[in-house]
Amino acid sequence: MGPLDSYLPYLLNRAGARIATAFGEEMRPLGASLQIWRVLAALQERDGQRMGDLSATTSIEVSTLTRLVDQMEKKDLVARRRDPDDARAVALFVTAAGRRLTRRIVPIAERYERIALKGFAPAEAEALRAALKRLYTNMEELQG
Repeated sequence: MGPLDSYLPYLLNRAGARIATAFGEEMRPLGASLQIWRVLAALQERDGQRMGDLSATTSIEVSTLTRLVDQMEKKDLVARRRDPDDARAVALFVTAAGRRLTRRIVPIAERYERIALKGFAPAEAEALRAALKRLYTNMEELQG
């Protein structure tokens, strides 16, 4: 293996940590966090997700997600409802306050993506997205 600064897991973690730290600091004054944003973004994409699906979508462990959703419910950002198709299952829905917060965070998230992709041609940005998705899928092998 070559030097640390060319080791892929190190580079991914370093880039992700830099983005997460700065983004988290910007979320604090809004009463939000990176994890809250992940949940809101996932629900904006598909409202009414079950906790298991939301855990997979957000990469937040179910036990951590349950505590996070408890906090978000107290802040009136989300509401739990019984799934109409399965009375045992609980689905999560964004409230009006959650939608307002999402609208405030979207431009910040878009700015972070713009900064992160500065100097990338559109085709390079798409190739990077595709490569990172494939890399993430490849890592599922470690869970087997």
